[in-house]
Amino acid sequence: MREPELVSTIMTKNVVGLTRSDSLERANVLFNRFKIKHIPVVSGESIIGLLSFTDLMRISQVEAPDTFNGKTINTIVQNTYTIEQVMAKDIVTITTDTTIKEAAKILSNREFHALPIVENGTLVGIITTRDLLKYLVKQL
Repeated sequence: MREPELVSTIMTKNVVGLTRSDSLERANVLFNRFKIKHIPVVSGESIIGLLSFTDLMRISQVEAPDTFNGKTINTIVQNTYTIEQVMAKDIVTITTDTTIKEAAKILSNREFHALPIVENGTLVGIITTRDLLKYLVKQL
């Protein structure tokens, strides 16, 4: 019988993070630069929230002209809110000894697509539905 694989074998270890003092404009730059959809928000090494690209797009949907006094509307809106106002605060985390199957069950039963991975209160990685799909493709 095959031993269950752990999320530690497929998780992203070099996690791009934000702090509560970062701007949403910076978050948008990181989403685009790294082509990611979820960014943990940390205080020191502890995770305090999770910002998704969807969260950012939700507040950016403004019906207005594209620019106002030379600034884009998205920039104005993103500078109106703080990371803390937009991020999810009540997040589910897992540990490195969680199985891939357990992580997949959590994500398939919930309305989010990323699980931060913590050890002793410290953020050590993240796993997303994209990571699970890549794993599945390798298995087939």
